[in-house]
Amino acid sequence: MNNKIAVIGQGYVGLPLSIMLVEKGYDVIGIDLDEAKITSLNNAKSYIGDITDNRLQKANLSNRFKATTNFDELLVVDTIIICVPTPLTTEHKPDLRFIVSAGEAIQKRLQKGQLVILESSTFPGTTKEVLLPILEKSGLKVGIDFYLANSPERIDPGNKKYKVDEIPKVVGGITDECKNKALSLYGDIYQKVVPVSTSEAAELTKLLENTYRFINISFINEMAILSDMLNTDIWEVIEAAATKPYGFTPYYPGPGIGGHCIPVDPLYLQWKLQQLNTNSEFILLSDSTNQKIIDYIVNRTEEMLGDQKPFDSSTILIYGITYKKDVADTRDSPSLLIIDKLKQKGANVLYHDPYIPSIKIGDELFTSVDLTDSLLSQSDCVIILADHSKIPLEQILTHASLVFDTRNVTGTFEGNARVIKLGDGQKI
Repeated sequence: MNNKIAVIGQGYVGLPLSIMLVEKGYDVIGIDLDEAKITSLNNAKSYIGDITDNRLQKANLSNRFKATTNFDELLVVDTIIICVPTPLTTEHKPDLRFIVSAGEAIQKRLQKGQLVILESSTFPGTTKEVLLPILEKSGLKVGIDFYLANSPERIDPGNKKYKVDEIPKVVGGITDECKNKALSLYGDIYQKVVPVSTSEAAELTKLLENTYRFINISFINEMAILSDMLNTDIWEVIEAAATKPYGFTPYYPGPGIGGHCIPVDPLYLQWKLQQLNTNSEFILLSDSTNQKIIDYIVNRTEEMLGDQKPFDSSTILIYGITYKKDVADTRDSPSLLIIDKLKQKGANVLYHDPYIPSIKIGDELFTSVDLTDSLLSQSDCVIILADHSKIPLEQILTHASLVFDTRNVTGTFEGNARVIKLGDGQKI
C-alpha cells in the first residue's frame, strides 16, 4: 500500500481524514498555510470538535503524523490529497483560489508515480479543466507519469453515527488507471468504495447529494411559513406524513441553511450550468426561499412583540448561533444574518451559545452572555435558533416571558413562557 500520504488542508475535512489515516497505519503529513493551526496540532490541541485532544496526542506520539506549512514535504510522499476550502465569491461565483494554489504548489514538486486526489467540493469539470492543466505544467503526463482522481469528501461535522471510514467513498479518475490507483488506495481505507466513470461524475455526485438536501430543506421551510398562514402545525403534519412507509423522507424546518456545503454546493452547480447557457429553476427558487425564511423569522419576532414594547427598545436573546446542533461552527450560519437584521430594526440583541464564546457580526463584536434567570426574565423574547443538546429548556421556559422556537425543541415542556414555534400555525 502507499504508506506516505500528504493531506493539504487541515480543516473540518482534512484533519479528520489525516487522523483516521494515521490510526490505520499510514504516515501522514498534514499541510496547512495557517501557522496557528500547525502550532495547535503540534501541541495536540484540537480546534475541531470531531477530533479530541487525546486522539491528536496519540497521532503525534505514534510518529506517523507531522503537521507543517512546508510544501516541500510533498517530494517524499506517495499520495497527495487536497482538502482545501471552496467558498463562493461575493458574487456567488466559485472561488477556486485555494485549489489553484494547492495545484501550483504540487506542480512544482510533482514526482513520477504520485497519486493526486481532489476531495474539495466543486463543480463538474474542476479536476480535469482546472487542476489537471496546472499539474501537467510539470512536464509529466496524467495516467502515465502521475495519477489524478476526484473523490468528494463526505464529512458531516458532529455526526456521531458514522465514522469517516464507514461512509462509502465515491471515486472517479481522469483515466481508468487513475481511477484504479485511487480505488486501490481507498479500498484499503474505507469499508466501501463506489467507482464512477469519470471525475466529473464524482464531482456531480457530491453536488447532487447536497442540492437534494438544499431543495428539500428550503421546501419544508416554505411549508412552515404556509402552515402559519393556514393555522396548521407543520411539525404535527410532518410527523403524520412520516408514518408512510414509502415515498416520503421527513425534512424539518429551521432558521435557514448553513454550513460549508449545503448553502454553497448548489450554487457551484448553478454557476456551471450558467456557463452552458442554462440554469436550474429549482436551485434558484430554493436559494430565494432560504433567504425568505430568515426575513420571516425576523418579521414574525417583531409581530410577536406587537404593542408590548416598541421594537427598537426591545431586548432579544438568541440561544444558539451555530449552523447545526452541538458543532462549534458558524460558517454561513443563518443565525448571524438574523441577528444582523434584528439589529438593523433597532432591537438590542444578545446571544448565548456554549460553543461560540465570541463572534464578529458586521462591525460589531458580540460575546456570549451568561444564561441567568435574571437575563431571561428581562429579555422581551428568547429565540431558539440552534437545538444544542445542552439547551436548558426548563430554565428558559420558567423565566422567559416569550419564546420563539425555530427548532421544535420545546415540545411538551411546561413553564411560564408563552411559546410560539416556527410553523405551528398560532395566531399572534
